[in-house]
Amino acid sequence: MKTENHIHNKDRLSALPDALLLHILSFLNTKQAIHTCILSPRWIDLWKYIPTLKLISSQFTTVEIFTEFVSQILSLRDNSTELHNLEFRHHKVMEPSLLETILKYAVSHIVQRLDIGVTCDIQHFPTCLLSCRTLTYLDLYVSHPTVYGTTILFPSSLDMPVLTSLGLWHFAFSVGNDGHVDPFSKLTRLKSLNIVYCEVVDNQNLCVSSTELVNLYIYMVHYAPKTYFGIELSAPNLCTFVFSGIPVEKLSWSKSNLSSIKRVSIDIIEFWKSSETSLILLDWLFELANMESLIISSTALQVLSLVPNLLFELPSLCNLKSLRVEKKQISSIPDGIVDILIQKSPSPKMPVVINYNTLMPKAQNFGLKV
Repeated sequence: MKTENHIHNKDRLSALPDALLLHILSFLNTKQAIHTCILSPRWIDLWKYIPTLKLISSQFTTVEIFTEFVSQILSLRDNSTELHNLEFRHHKVMEPSLLETILKYAVSHIVQRLDIGVTCDIQHFPTCLLSCRTLTYLDLYVSHPTVYGTTILFPSSLDMPVLTSLGLWHFAFSVGNDGHVDPFSKLTRLKSLNIVYCEVVDNQNLCVSSTELVNLYIYMVHYAPKTYFGIELSAPNLCTFVFSGIPVEKLSWSKSNLSSIKRVSIDIIEFWKSSETSLILLDWLFELANMESLIISSTALQVLSLVPNLLFELPSLCNLKSLRVEKKQISSIPDGIVDILIQKSPSPKMPVVINYNTLMPKAQNFGLKV
């Protein structure tokens, strides 16, 4: 009986190899991972070798306690262990020096994935990230602590040779030495790009030049149409295009062929309805006529319904296989417009999904992250 109890009470988890235990701990946030040190002597220092840091301020009662916690983590963590993933969330106003410390630590420890969400008063893109050679994923959200809508100046170009996914919030793009606003041209492996609440200085167009880009998500500032910018798109492999905002006239495509785009999502805010925007939206559908999947909001359909003789003006959507309408509470679906879209598709019996939501699908629905 004693032998059976001994076998039953044996700590099998602690007997696992370090590599497997570290993998398990990587799924926890850092505060939780440190708490495992009380399990047994086997676990006391194990957290110091985890290749993932998840630092979330909302798990602490005060900013001061969280700041001290972060400082201790960076000083006690094993300095020779690479940092594959870093997630840092600060839900209250933080000092720029702390953000700089976090980013420098990440870059010096060969960071691969970086997810930052903070409120901080900085004016420029963090210089320590400009030429990070190891980043494959970057999602950077930095909002101003006092002035909502204030943007941070983005560099004219980035040199991140292995970056495949980029998400930017609250940035202002500026003109480069060549006279164009083309900040992504050196990101030769970029496949997913999310641009949220950003603007372009000096009323210029934003060039999105990327031969490898597959997914593009653009969410414009609803309350400030004056910050809207034009787009010159050069992305021959682009497959998914998601747009939410106002299709103002200066939002334009380059002369490159957009036939590669198969999945499209378009949302237009309710109060911006005019014959001008309806014709612009119609032009978009001509450019995107090769799409196979369309998600469109009821507000966008209201704008489209303003086109005179829509049935005859709308291009043939010869490859359309899937149509989904997001019905917002603030707007109705114009009579007959869904039937017109179906008539322009290759299948008159194509099923139409109508979701009664207040918001359009997020970029995650397309495999993107915002």
